[in-house]
Amino acid sequence: MKNLYDNELRALERAGRFRERKEHGKLYDFASNDYLGFAEDRKLFKKTIRLLEKEGVYGPKASQLVNGYHPIHRKFETFLCETNGFEGGMVVGSGFLANLAMFEALGRKGDLFLVDSEYHASGIVGTKLTAAAVQFFAHNDMADLEKQLKSAKAKRVLIAVEGIYSMSGDLVPQEVFELADRYKALLIVDEAHSSGVVGTQLLGVFDHYGIEPKENHIKMGTLGKAYGSYGAYILANREIISFLENRAKSIIYATAPSLFDIAYGYYAARKIREKSGVLKAKIEANRRLARDITGVSVPGLILPIPVPSSKAALTLQNRLKEEGYLVGAIRPPTVEKPILRIILRTAKLPVKKLLNSVQREI
Repeated sequence: MKNLYDNELRALERAGRFRERKEHGKLYDFASNDYLGFAEDRKLFKKTIRLLEKEGVYGPKASQLVNGYHPIHRKFETFLCETNGFEGGMVVGSGFLANLAMFEALGRKGDLFLVDSEYHASGIVGTKLTAAAVQFFAHNDMADLEKQLKSAKAKRVLIAVEGIYSMSGDLVPQEVFELADRYKALLIVDEAHSSGVVGTQLLGVFDHYGIEPKENHIKMGTLGKAYGSYGAYILANREIISFLENRAKSIIYATAPSLFDIAYGYYAARKIREKSGVLKAKIEANRRLARDITGVSVPGLILPIPVPSSKAALTLQNRLKEEGYLVGAIRPPTVEKPILRIILRTAKLPVKKLLNSVQREI
């Protein structure tokens, strides 16, 4: 059975797109999405362990609709609803599963999804599962979005955007909220890379723009970025949450999220709320360094550096590894053109030295 995919793998190698999992060893980590360094926070770990020991249950055991829904899940959902101002919430196993759930369940026959062209891959997969029609609008182009909204002939229109886009690091324009209201569309905002990074209280773009959640707003976030854990959540009005409970296959037929990961995310979210001032100062300091050294202003903590080719991206990544730094070498098809993706993490890292090295290498 060997050589079934040999030609395809060789083609990937020739194009500079071949990938493999690696253990990178002890390098200064500017590649992971652990924005605030919470994945290495021993205090959060100890709090999580104490809570699990108190509960006496350590695994979810079943799907949420059988017997896997636990007080730890509800505790986190309640905290998120109160903190973000939403009626209802639900935990989900991952951001990928959350996007699959929303696209597959919320889009019905006769509906229309309008999706940003740079929306996360999980949402793109989700568009293949929905019964609704799907159209893409140019990235962050509100004029193009409004043009499509004006011509839409659908029972329901659902707009899907990200708060901060995972590769380009762009911030979604505030106008998307205004357009969703004007054209009575449901608005899905994937806050995976914006929650914990922007906003007065570091709650994401709703917080950043001072948007009070409405009946047509859906907020999804993941725990694998600023929260330093794993899993996801969806916040919306109670009717939408109930509909997802009843129709979303990636929620109904999946084992409930890990109790450890949800508990860890809960304590991380509490820490963000309690330490938002200190964390915001660290975030701004790193953004300022990026602007001063590279000349690039970023709204969050994702710094994309364009490079001429996939081969150049890998070469630069390896040179920086030799200096002790790990950065992302992101190549097509993940992005249209190759980039070095630098995460300006607020952990104790030599951000200034890395940025100077990057400037020197490019």
